[in-house]
Amino acid sequence: MSVTVDPSESSGTADGALSATRAGGDARRRTTLLLTVAAVILTLDQITKVWAVEALKDGRVIEVIGDILQFRLIRNPGAAFSMFTDMTVVLTVIAAAVVAVIIWVSRKVTSVAWAVALGGMLGGALGTLSDRVFREPGPMRGHVVDFIELPNWPVFNIADSSITCSAVLIALLSFRGVAVSSHGAAEGDDEGAPDVVGGPETDDGPDASADDGPEANADDGSDANADDGSNTNADDGPDTSAEAGPDTDNETGTGQR
Repeated sequence: MSVTVDPSESSGTADGALSATRAGGDARRRTTLLLTVAAVILTLDQITKVWAVEALKDGRVIEVIGDILQFRLIRNPGAAFSMFTDMTVVLTVIAAAVVAVIIWVSRKVTSVAWAVALGGMLGGALGTLSDRVFREPGPMRGHVVDFIELPNWPVFNIADSSITCSAVLIALLSFRGVAVSSHGAAEGDDEGAPDVVGGPETDDGPDASADDGPEANADDGSDANADDGSNTNADDGPDTSAEAGPDTDNETGTGQR
């Protein structure tokens, strides 16, 4: 049985496959961007902390812009901006969970803005987690190095700044309804395409049976029986009996006379 495929339906299938391929390429590029942002933040955070530990030891303070911006070393057992100082282990577990979730989500990100926001969050979380694991007084209880001081503001570091800015950007993107990924739409197009293409196959089957079978039987069989059989019996039979019978009787009777 031959199956006819509408060219527009084939085009729709090709467009769906192209969209899925394009979404996959976008996801790979955005994942690369996310990880690059995270690596840059983590590198800057760790380098500046190493510098601060060496340059600001023994209580030294460096005035960068008078009293507006100063570098002063403190070791923070709590969260960003010296909050929750008595929950060091809990904060370490939370930081590890944040890192794991962002890495898992990073495979599906297709938005540039989301890649930057999640990359900044990942870099900041890794910077804080590194201090918790590797710095004194010990693993899971390490104190975070803070050294940037502003007037009327807790001392912080690069990782704290990155986490805060990323949180604001994530809130803004969520408020504006910006999607993290476009994978769902591409997959929906691919799943819908076969249903559209398969439609004509169901229509062709019954049509072929309805058109070819009954019409062929009605036209060929009935017409043949009606035309050949009936015409033959009506034309040949009666004519032969009528013509042959009377002629024979008349000739026989004449002979007897």
